[in-house]
Amino acid sequence: MPQAPILLISDLHLCPQQPEIAALFLGFLDQPIVKNAAALYILGDLFEAWAGDDDLADTFNRRICDALLHCSASTAIYFIAGNRDFLIGQDFAHASGVQLLDEPRLLDLGGVTTLLMHGDTLCSDDRAYQDFRTMVRNPDWQRSFLARPLAERKAQIAALRQRSEAEKQDKPALIMDVNENTVANTLRSHGYPRLIHGHTHRQGSHTHWIDGQPCQRWVLGDWHHDGNYLLIDEHGHCQFHTLPCS
Repeated sequence: MPQAPILLISDLHLCPQQPEIAALFLGFLDQPIVKNAAALYILGDLFEAWAGDDDLADTFNRRICDALLHCSASTAIYFIAGNRDFLIGQDFAHASGVQLLDEPRLLDLGGVTTLLMHGDTLCSDDRAYQDFRTMVRNPDWQRSFLARPLAERKAQIAALRQRSEAEKQDKPALIMDVNENTVANTLRSHGYPRLIHGHTHRQGSHTHWIDGQPCQRWVLGDWHHDGNYLLIDEHGHCQFHTLPCS
C-alpha cells in the first residue's frame, strides 16, 4: 500500500487585508490531499505578523487556528517560525493543534535525510537584518516586548514592517537571497542532507556540490498571488504543485 505524502508550505503571510489568500489556505486544509497526508510542514511566515499569543482572540487569527485544529485531527501539522511570526508560542500550538519545531530540523522525509529551515539565516549577506534577527530572537528581548500592551506591540510591528519595506527598495536583490557559502556550511555541518526552506519567495530547486557530495535545495514559494506546496512522495521525490487563487 502506498505511503501517504508529506506536504510543505511557507510564506503565506496571512492577514485580513488579503482575504482571498486566507480563503485559499482554508480551502487547502480541507482538501483530501491534506487530510490524507502523513504530515504538513509549515516553514514560517504563516502570518504576515504575530504580536503574541494573546492575540488569539482576534477573529481572523481564531478562524485560522480553528481550521488548523480541525485539520490536525487527521494530519500531523508541524511549524517552524519565520521572521514574521517568531513570537508564536505554546498557546498558539495548543489552540491550533500544531507542533512547534526548533530550527534547523533534520528529519527523514520519504526516506531522504532532509534539513528544514525557514531560510532567513541563509541570507547572511544582509548584515543589518541578521543583527536585527539576533536581537528579536533573544529570550530577554521577547519577554520585554511581550510584557507591553498588545495594541502597542501591534503598532510597533506595523512601524517596523513599514520601515523594512522602505529599506528593501535600497537593498541589492542579491543580498536578500541565500549566501552560497552559508548554504554550503549548513549542508556540510548537517551531513550533506537535502535542504528545504522558504523565506526568499524564489521557488525552485537547486543542486549544490559540497565536498564532492550532491545536495538538493528546494525553495518553497510564497502565496502572494496563488498558493503552492511541495509534495514528497513515498520514494522521497519532490514535486511542486500550484493552487490557483480564484
